[in-house]
Amino acid sequence: MTTPFQTLRDCLRYAVTRFNRAGLSFGHGSANALDEAAYLMLHTLRLPLDQLDPFLDARLLPDEIESLINVIERRTTQRMPAAYITNEAFLGHYSFYVDERVIVPRSFIAELIPELFQPWIDDPDAVSNVLELCTGSGCLAIMLAEAFPNAHLDAVDLSADALEVARRNVSQYHLQERVQLWQSDLYTALPARKYDLIVTNPPYVNEASMKKLPPEYLHEPRMALAGGDDGMDLVRKIVAGARERLTDKGVLVVEIGNEREHAEAAFPDLELTWLSTSAGDDAVFLLTADQLR
Repeated sequence: MTTPFQTLRDCLRYAVTRFNRAGLSFGHGSANALDEAAYLMLHTLRLPLDQLDPFLDARLLPDEIESLINVIERRTTQRMPAAYITNEAFLGHYSFYVDERVIVPRSFIAELIPELFQPWIDDPDAVSNVLELCTGSGCLAIMLAEAFPNAHLDAVDLSADALEVARRNVSQYHLQERVQLWQSDLYTALPARKYDLIVTNPPYVNEASMKKLPPEYLHEPRMALAGGDDGMDLVRKIVAGARERLTDKGVLVVEIGNEREHAEAAFPDLELTWLSTSAGDDAVFLLTADQLR
């Protein structure tokens, strides 16, 4: 392939222009065209992801330029999320393998895990059983396992394909002995076990919003996004089932994105505790076992 490009700077400028002209949507790890282009360039060239400047004016080999152009075109013409191109996604300081069998990891719960859900959990070291529903890639289960080192984790998903991805990530972090994966429709296939903590980032996008999603999101499994007319189809089942699954002092943590209005309408008799994240106070709610009883 003959191109006018010689350096990484040339390719980066071209990528940003292509992305902006195409009106790409971001939100799967990057917030803008420049950040996404830099990530894709550095990953493709196997360069450190946090060191762009030293390489900007390095001359590239013809095959390297061709590889970069191919990535730019795939991102632009197919509207493929960058994480599916690189098979890599980040959440906090964690890196996970991903492909189109799972949604790209993104969760405000990840911001709350280092705080160990205190003060609602009195003694994090005493947490012995944790359940994560709708685990997808297994990212939150892995983070929870490392945050609560004395806990056994059950991680559930209905999708066998998603669980294959989760299994790969659990193995990458050497947590096979502590994280057990279950193919289950929420609680149905689980043993009769009670949990100190239940965490879930379920499908919660309401149907009207599903119809307006940018093309990038249509590459993700619909079952991992769509939550029914008001987004609360699975959330209702999760809250109802938690009554029998939590220990006396257990807590349930549920992420619902932009659906606070629908969540409060779905549970008018429950006083939801809204946890603060970088998205504000509307994305994650908490309920205690006492409230559910």
